[in-house]
Amino acid sequence: MYKSFSMELAGRTLTVDVGRVAAQANGAAFMHYGDTVVLSTATASDKPREGIDFFPLSVEYEEKLYAVGKIPGGFIKREGKASENAILTSRVIDRPMRPLFPKDYRNDVTLNNLVMCVDQDCSPEITAMLGSAIATAISDIPFDGPTASAMVGMVDGELVFNPTSAQREKSTLSLTVASTKEKVIMIEAGAYELPEDKMIEAIFAAHELNQKVIAFIETIVAECGKPKHDYIKCDTPEELYADMVAFVTPEAMEEAVFTDVKQVREENIRAITDKLTERYQETHPEWVPLLGEAIYKFEKKTVRKMILKDHKRPDGREITQIRHLAAEVDILPRTHGSAMFTRGQTQVLTITTLGALAEIQKLDGIDENEKTKRYMHHYNFPSYSVGETKPSRGPGRREIGHGALAERALVPVLPSEEEFPYAIRTVSEVLESNGSTSQGSICASTLSLMAAGVPIKSMVAGISVGLVTGETDDDYIILTDIQGLEDFFGDMDFKVAGTHKGITAIQMDIKIHGLTREIIEKAIRRTKEARTYILDDIMAPCISSPRPEVGPYSPKIVQIKIDPTKIGDVVGQRGKTINAIIELTGVKIDITDDGAVSVCGVDSDSIQKAIKLIQTIVTDFEEGQIFEGKVVSIKEFGAFLEFAPGKEGMVHISKISKERIDKVEDVLALGDIVKVVCLGKDKMGRISFSIKDVK
Repeated sequence: MYKSFSMELAGRTLTVDVGRVAAQANGAAFMHYGDTVVLSTATASDKPREGIDFFPLSVEYEEKLYAVGKIPGGFIKREGKASENAILTSRVIDRPMRPLFPKDYRNDVTLNNLVMCVDQDCSPEITAMLGSAIATAISDIPFDGPTASAMVGMVDGELVFNPTSAQREKSTLSLTVASTKEKVIMIEAGAYELPEDKMIEAIFAAHELNQKVIAFIETIVAECGKPKHDYIKCDTPEELYADMVAFVTPEAMEEAVFTDVKQVREENIRAITDKLTERYQETHPEWVPLLGEAIYKFEKKTVRKMILKDHKRPDGREITQIRHLAAEVDILPRTHGSAMFTRGQTQVLTITTLGALAEIQKLDGIDENEKTKRYMHHYNFPSYSVGETKPSRGPGRREIGHGALAERALVPVLPSEEEFPYAIRTVSEVLESNGSTSQGSICASTLSLMAAGVPIKSMVAGISVGLVTGETDDDYIILTDIQGLEDFFGDMDFKVAGTHKGITAIQMDIKIHGLTREIIEKAIRRTKEARTYILDDIMAPCISSPRPEVGPYSPKIVQIKIDPTKIGDVVGQRGKTINAIIELTGVKIDITDDGAVSVCGVDSDSIQKAIKLIQTIVTDFEEGQIFEGKVVSIKEFGAFLEFAPGKEGMVHISKISKERIDKVEDVLALGDIVKVVCLGKDKMGRISFSIKDVK
């Protein structure tokens, strides 16, 4: 017999069924939010895999198209690999959950969320986030939860929680906040230049709502929760650690990590590892397989102590100091736009490509509001950027997540389709990495877009701050512009992108059990200071505003409006007319249902020729109008002229020349281009033209 629990959440009913389905999972929650239904399960292996030295957590978010009454496209008619939205949702579920499992837990854990039915007003993503937290909390898997999550929008300046489909369409904020009972543990945001104070207000309004949900989850755990199982604790033997520290010495470890060159630091650690391996192969061979984790622990303690107690960063910078910055544009001569942004040993080259609106990405997912994507940002992280040898297997979840973050940061400043009728793609190639490449890609992309002549409304820059904490909430230090080592051994990677006016994107990853309001406020303010410096002192001197027009190798697009009832005339039967224009001029043509025609080509003369043909097709012939046509047929009584594909008219033999002629062929030949004037309708209601009356 199952139990059902309900609460009102943002004006809709949230219901959790426990014990109804998936009984063999360690924990299962059958979630209903409005008419959205998600099955969330948490499953753990009985024991760790052999040789595992990390916590193997897998989070899956499965979108089934039957949930919105669709049959998948293609020949297979079955869902394929996870969509980009599914991958991003899996990441946003993972981030608040992962820090709450024991640090020495090595059993495989899978959190699966199956989206089975979607009510567009009730987010399946939030439902899955809550479902994962509940399924894990009621399971026997060790977990220091529960967590709760909420989405926040802003409509007409007012905050709305878990916004409906209509509210999401109008919202200038898309914020997701996850909380524990005491602290904020995850923030993900996109916003239209929202001021810092407003963002902080929205974050803690969501945190307050999350407390009500956590109280609700606690009632479920009290009734249905299983006792947590014991597990094999994986920690470095105390005897090994003590001997290693005594042999190496803390001073030597500090010297090894204290350098601003990543390769030197790695070589120093490698030398220490080799000495310890040689030492223990003879005395304690059983310790050799444990050395990697032991050295990691020693290095981590050293770095954290240096930062927290001595205020000494591994590369010698001040706590608020940003690494050396450099910005360049026009790195690649024939691309539509390119720019490179360098921060210390992090370097990103972004290339902008412009295309016709027909090249926008079509989306086939479960969100009815998301059908196309005009701006696409892709991020690539090759192994050579970190000095490794690894074959490329396409973008992983991290790459997709970083690309989406940069995309989200830049969308608020892009021009509308009416202002700039192009599809836009930026690709960020990471050439070197030592921390915060996603924020480097935001800076490089802004510069690249401006170099390409995209009239963005404001420049966007991104920066990341880190955190090292002590034993109490008051014992912490915030680091501006963290490098890889500080991210690896620190407690937080707080990425914020924005303009001078406000924030456009946030992504917060932490490894501890949440952040206080004081830390969040200080982190956001620190990123504002750093962002302002990057915008004013680094990016603006490189290129201060978008170029006034697209480059010589970019497609040119001209838009005109036609009467929507004339669209069929331009397209022609089975596309015959429009294809003829395309073949004749070499341009691309897009027509929307409201009569907006976009003509795209590299050559301006070809574009104007295509526009003239289209305007001729949609023009109703009236007396006195002048046209230019091509002779396509000659008869005894006159000649037929084509003014545009599918648009023909006739000139009677008496209207060809001011002199009397016996044969049309005496004056005209097939293929001749001639000017004519419209004479209006003849007695039979047909439009007639004259060559001899052209003035």
